[in-house]
Amino acid sequence: MNLENAVNLWEETVTIPTYPVGKPEKNPLFIEKRAYQGSSGKIYPLPVTENLSDEKKDVKYRAVFLENEYLKIMILPELGGRIQRAYDKTNGYDFVYYNHVIRPALVGLAGPWISGGIEFNWPQHHRPTTFMAVDYTLKQNADGSATVYLGEPDRMYGTKGMAAISLYPQKAYIEIRGQLYNGTDLPQTFLWWANPAVPVNDCTYSVFPPDVNAVMDHGKRAVSTFPIATGEYYKWDYSAGVDISRYKNIKVPTSYMAAHSDFDFIGNYDEYREAGLLHVAAHHIAPGKKTMDLGQRRFRQNVESKSDRNRRTVY
Repeated sequence: MNLENAVNLWEETVTIPTYPVGKPEKNPLFIEKRAYQGSSGKIYPLPVTENLSDEKKDVKYRAVFLENEYLKIMILPELGGRIQRAYDKTNGYDFVYYNHVIRPALVGLAGPWISGGIEFNWPQHHRPTTFMAVDYTLKQNADGSATVYLGEPDRMYGTKGMAAISLYPQKAYIEIRGQLYNGTDLPQTFLWWANPAVPVNDCTYSVFPPDVNAVMDHGKRAVSTFPIATGEYYKWDYSAGVDISRYKNIKVPTSYMAAHSDFDFIGNYDEYREAGLLHVAAHHIAPGKKTMDLGQRRFRQNVESKSDRNRRTVY
């Protein structure tokens, strides 16, 4: 291996405009009957944060960078280990939504959650520690690649989750390997999923495998044919026959999950920018494929940049 092409790996302090969160509740609730996206909302012994600030200030974060001749990746271990930016150097395209401002909303299991980048979630939904710091270590590999290892113990169930984010020389993709550990004596259930947000416009469409012919909402509250919807979906009339894979045709915030697929990919493509994002994972291990379109609604987190009003989330 020509190590002259080795992936660059370094740490750097970055300053990001941030709307701070309030202090978490002093006493975590031991019994919590609230529902959270169809699952239990209990998070003991983690506290819940319920206050957000409307005053922006500059905050310094310790960022980790991976860079080769094609890509430059920025990771924020202090914010759940998320990939904050994934930049294609060949065409100047941010292939995940690059949010220049940290403005939380109370969407996460423990409160604060931010849009953009690639969020890693476990053991359920938007993970409770998505806005908390994780442990990390850096490794420059003998083959010229570089890896950022991120991990944390799960205080709720006693398990442990880890992600290894790698970049290789002369390769235009990010490799993410997940690893879960159960250090308890009991079987544990879990979800493990990545949540990339991507920039969209009227020329963007979802790339689902060719065997996806039906999609549904959470809990099958709504079902539609795909990509051409011919009935009502999310209380919107598509009876004329509408291609709901195209962002411009989604008028209300809409989620659609593939009913089934024997393929290993999902993504999106921007015909105007001639660029997009493709996620590849073995469907025997990671079967789920979902897209959430925000339609014409602007979320609170995105009002900072008029050029970045719209985004789409691909699971």
